[in-house]
Amino acid sequence: MLTCQQMTELVTAYLEGALPFPDRLRFQFHLGTCRHCRRYLRQMRTTVRLLRRVRAEPVPDAVMQSLLERFRSWK
Repeated sequence: MLTCQQMTELVTAYLEGALPFPDRLRFQFHLGTCRHCRRYLRQMRTTVRLLRRVRAEPVPDAVMQSLLERFRSWK
């Protein structure tokens, strides 16, 4: 049986339909026994649905360059 931590690591693959059949079965079995993970899955589905509604705004070049510099120097 999967742990709750393993569930959180697999939730994206599950939502994208990318889990292999045996893992999907274990995932669904865990959902049937864990109300906290069912709630987490509902929250993730809501988040995905709401983010699809957000329009992407172009990032100004200066901001993009600043972000890239920070990411490159991050340790």
